[in-house]
Amino acid sequence: MSTPTISKPALYFLKKLEKNNNREWFTEHKDEFKKHEGEAKEFYNHLKELMENHDDIEKLKMFRIYRDVRFSKDKTPYKSHFAGSLSRLGAHLRGGYYLRIKPGETFAAVGFWEPNKEDLFRIRKEFEMDAEEFRRVINEPSFKKIWGELVGDGVKTAPKGFDKEHPNIDLIRKKQFIFVRNFTDKEVLSKDFINEVNASFKAVRPYFDLMSDILTTNLNGESLLD
Repeated sequence: MSTPTISKPALYFLKKLEKNNNREWFTEHKDEFKKHEGEAKEFYNHLKELMENHDDIEKLKMFRIYRDVRFSKDKTPYKSHFAGSLSRLGAHLRGGYYLRIKPGETFAAVGFWEPNKEDLFRIRKEFEMDAEEFRRVINEPSFKKIWGELVGDGVKTAPKGFDKEHPNIDLIRKKQFIFVRNFTDKEVLSKDFINEVNASFKAVRPYFDLMSDILTTNLNGESLLD
């Protein structure tokens, strides 16, 4: 069985969809969409299989092409990309993986998009106490070469109850803890793209292992899962 790839016709279809984002055009080209959607699903499912060699993946979620326009100013009915997320198994494994395929704007993302208030508070308290290990993990050269800098939204000064002059306030003020890697169309069309994405996701394990340890223990290092 050959390794699934993203084809040039699939990227070209997404480009055409972006330019013709209306129900009439989409209905006329639905068979073509279904063909490329099937290829994308095959790609994401194989990626999940590869990842299960180095992580415990609970599920793969492929996002639908149809946009929810009820509360959006943008009323175009379709997304012009394929996307999927992979969640880790159980309460003891934290963090999530995401891959979006879009002409000129493909990226992989990992981390914590919307931690609940309890998890967010726990992370901030960890950084308030000590962020040395966290900084060491995210600044490790091989990790940084792939994933670059930590990104994500944050509060402007300091969360309630935290000192805005704290030496780790750059981390404490964050509401999201995300890393992003962008890919060119040439990289996406490469036969090695799926292996490159898998290797990038594998490289994130030291970060996920540390964050999982933080989120499953209290500040004394005692397990919260017992």
